[in-house]
Amino acid sequence: MTTDLAGQVVSAAPAHGGKSRVGRRRTIDRPPHGGPRRRGRWQRWALTGFAYALLVALAVAVVYPLLWMVLSSFKNNAEIFGDAWGPPGEFRRHNFADAWDQGVVRYLGNSVIVTVASSILVTLFSAWAAYGLTRLDIPLAQPLLLLILGGLMLSPTVALIPLFRLLQDLGIYNTHWALIVLYTAFRIPFTVFLIRAYMMDLPRDVEEAAVIDGAGRAQIFWLVILPLCRPILISAGILQALFAWNEFAFALVFVNDDDLKTLPVGLVDMQSRLLTNWPVMFAGLTIASLPLIIVFLIGQRHLIRGLTEGMGK
Repeated sequence: MTTDLAGQVVSAAPAHGGKSRVGRRRTIDRPPHGGPRRRGRWQRWALTGFAYALLVALAVAVVYPLLWMVLSSFKNNAEIFGDAWGPPGEFRRHNFADAWDQGVVRYLGNSVIVTVASSILVTLFSAWAAYGLTRLDIPLAQPLLLLILGGLMLSPTVALIPLFRLLQDLGIYNTHWALIVLYTAFRIPFTVFLIRAYMMDLPRDVEEAAVIDGAGRAQIFWLVILPLCRPILISAGILQALFAWNEFAFALVFVNDDDLKTLPVGLVDMQSRLLTNWPVMFAGLTIASLPLIIVFLIGQRHLIRGLTEGMGK
């Protein structure tokens, strides 16, 4: 057997009068048919499986603490400390009644008032400001935009002392309005940035048609722009609700009356009263978590769409 220069096998066995016959040629270095394609397919499957495993792990890390909190709200102290990860022996609904009687209903009502009012004000003021910056030919528009965005660099906790004096001078200290005004003022810069990015790519044809029909600026804003911006407005409202519902520092400093405290501060006070009654505390935390979970589940489609179309531009 010999091998030619092309790497092919040649038969050296004589046949029919000593003449050599060239045998079948076969390429030695040729890879198996479909090898790279098969390896690429396995790599894609491995990456997909890793991505799904990572997402499942993240879902468990987020959902399980909530599930553990809900299950603990039906236990007693012996079950919490004896079998913290197990299910409750019985569903003790009276823990929720005790938490309700401890003042959760009052704290919940205060949080709803402050959250709803600040969310509406932030969304409307920010939408109006974004409309002026993107649709109106106003002087010094760019410096105004930079001034508004400069508010993102302000830390709320740094301004606690001057804000304390300011709210006292305005006569709204220790009222719901103190939190509503502060939550609105400190969240407008970010919300303007969010809604402005969405408005910049809205088509102007509809506005021009409304102008031809005789609509004014206010009518165009309320009847044309706001309906087109519904996804980003819902996103901005949900983000503001998350901030106002969970904010602690302002609610602790600027509200002293127990009847006006919001959930974060009220739950801390309730814990100091309950001492070691952890099931009732977990029941109060469960009640405090349910409203925002429901709001997020209802508006998640608009939230994701608004954030991807707004912040991605």
